[in-house]
Amino acid sequence: MTKIMFTEAQRKELASNPNVLKVTDRSITYAPAFKVKAVKENQEGKSPSHIFVDHGFDVAMIGAKKPKECLKRWRKIFHAYGEDGFYTERRGKGSTGRPSSKHLSSEDQLKKAEARIAYLEAELGFCKKARRTRKAGEEEEITTSEKFQLMERVLRTHSFPHMIRYFCEVAQVSRSGYYNWLKSEGARHQKEQKDEADYEIIKKAFDRRQGRVGALPIKMMVENDEHVVMNHKRIRRIMKKYNLRCTIRRANPYKQIAQATQEHQTCDNKLDRHFDHEVPQRVLLTDITYLYYAKGQKAYLSAIKDGATREILAYYLSTSLKMDIVYTTLDKLMAREDFVPHPDCLIHSDQGMHYTHPAFQKKVKDLGLLRQSMSRRGNCWDNAPMESFFGHMKDDINFKACLSLSEVQQAIDEYMDYYNNHRYQWSLQKMTPAQYRGHLIAA
Repeated sequence: MTKIMFTEAQRKELASNPNVLKVTDRSITYAPAFKVKAVKENQEGKSPSHIFVDHGFDVAMIGAKKPKECLKRWRKIFHAYGEDGFYTERRGKGSTGRPSSKHLSSEDQLKKAEARIAYLEAELGFCKKARRTRKAGEEEEITTSEKFQLMERVLRTHSFPHMIRYFCEVAQVSRSGYYNWLKSEGARHQKEQKDEADYEIIKKAFDRRQGRVGALPIKMMVENDEHVVMNHKRIRRIMKKYNLRCTIRRANPYKQIAQATQEHQTCDNKLDRHFDHEVPQRVLLTDITYLYYAKGQKAYLSAIKDGATREILAYYLSTSLKMDIVYTTLDKLMAREDFVPHPDCLIHSDQGMHYTHPAFQKKVKDLGLLRQSMSRRGNCWDNAPMESFFGHMKDDINFKACLSLSEVQQAIDEYMDYYNNHRYQWSLQKMTPAQYRGHLIAA
């Protein structure tokens, strides 16, 4: 924009110059090819005034300062975007900043309609693509950054000149925001490269557990194994960006309302959900879970867990629900060389028939585990750590792929070793159960 007012004769003279696209009474729109040529000649040492004169411009007519001002602006665009910066109309030329009172010709109206249709088609195509990648129920609202991307793509593809203001109106975004988005292209590129590098690290940990791991375990894995510190919020963002979805368990409402069938010889709930007394082997949690493998075959797993360290101290796999399953689990616990019952040791279970059986209660006392506690009837939350462990184990092991009981046993043995010695837990100060046991003993 210039403060000089061009007469009709001057406008005709300027319009006859092949380096001019459009002339109004106040402004001149220069051809992109002329801008590129002017920048290159200026870089070779030619002055702005000589460049304009050599290309047929009357410097006195357009203003003595105009060549220098134009070259300063064009050099900046050329340095940031190269030659493409002059062909994509990044500066939104042709707009005076004031609403136009000029009546649009039929040709201009047609161009605006074509531009609107092109943008809306691009937006519709983006929504269809997003619908295939986003979760069901998520809103398909396009972000401001995505609108800027669509505008840039349409401008590059269809070459609509002098319509950035109109595109911003259609997309309902600000022009200043669009220009700032263009300027930050380098920063976005650097961020994309950083995301890709972090994605490789996250994907390595994700694949190690076959996709059955979330953001917090991944954070602990990369910190301890790869020695890379990464915020868990960043991990969640990158997992969402690259569609890494962890297998999760759905809540089973029937478990919460299940009714125990054995009421005789039950014990009080002495634990009262105080699972962690910060003393190893003081609180023992036990339970039995069902495992389905091969083509509907069933096995049963009994396990005992340390409430403080969350370490699995003993477990036993069986095809029968006879009392031997809990007896053998207790025997394996007592056979551990590092197991020394706390003087105030307490073993907690649900009100299943194995734990309410008089023979089991007698064996518990004979082994020196003098205190026994039981969950309230039909309340799985009273033994939540055991329920949680079984749930995570079933997430991590694909039991249906096991064709025999020996394969089930092998899978459980490998998982128990991983869980106790290699699986970092957020609430254990990012340690494994075995590491945390050593930490508590040292403390």
